[in-house]
Amino acid sequence: MMHTYKLVRMIETHSDPLAAGLLEKVRNCPVLINYRNVPGEELGERVYEIYSHLGDWLVSKSERDIEVRYSEIGARRAIQRVPLSELIWAIVLTRENLWEFLDKEAVLDRPVEALGELEVLRLLEQFFDRAQYYAAVGYERMCAAQALLESSAAR
Repeated sequence: MMHTYKLVRMIETHSDPLAAGLLEKVRNCPVLINYRNVPGEELGERVYEIYSHLGDWLVSKSERDIEVRYSEIGARRAIQRVPLSELIWAIVLTRENLWEFLDKEAVLDRPVEALGELEVLRLLEQFFDRAQYYAAVGYERMCAAQALLESSAAR
């Protein structure tokens, strides 16, 4: 468990360059053209929030916390007219960016460290799977609410 904590702390202490690297990937990704509708500062804050408080998200936060946070993000992206596929891809890039960092930075000297890294990877997969699901739920709810408003206004 100690190595798990060290890996998470390593990620959190490198949250600034991780966030900056991800923002550059999002800006340069040809798949994410509608992310121009998301203010850079807002996107930067969301990314930094994940990386800088990763330990909380993986260990302390409940599934309900993930549901609330990512449903809000999904709804916000719907309002900003970012397609759902791009929202999901941005979350995938967030995870991949983290994995690339761990691949470069994590040095495993003993089997117990490898087990610690496997535990971190399992927790990360679980977190990002839930983040994608709840972001999609929030997105779909917002789209349904907008459609209802539009149909009411048309009457």
